[in-house]
Amino acid sequence: MEYKNIKKAYFVYGSVVLSIDYFKYTFAVIKFLFGGNISVYETLLDRARREAILRMIENSKGADVIINIKIETSSIYGRSNNNLGTVEVLAYGTAIKYEDNS
Repeated sequence: MEYKNIKKAYFVYGSVVLSIDYFKYTFAVIKFLFGGNISVYETLLDRARREAILRMIENSKGADVIINIKIETSSIYGRSNNNLGTVEVLAYGTAIKYEDNS
């Protein structure tokens, strides 16, 4: 097993807020009334997770590896009556840059 010296370790994160459109919202309400899997929300969450991870990687700026990645999700509701499904996803971890062993 080869060990490498760590040159730098730092916190990185990526965050995204996505909302569902009215068409998908209407479909989700109908599915909710009759029961079953609400796939439009699954695709919204999947897209938000992927985008948050990509933004985290973009913020890592030349790191060799990102470890201990965590993903947190939260719902956001406005104060108006048209509460669409809005979600914030935060991906964060520790970026590691190794020393060059040349």
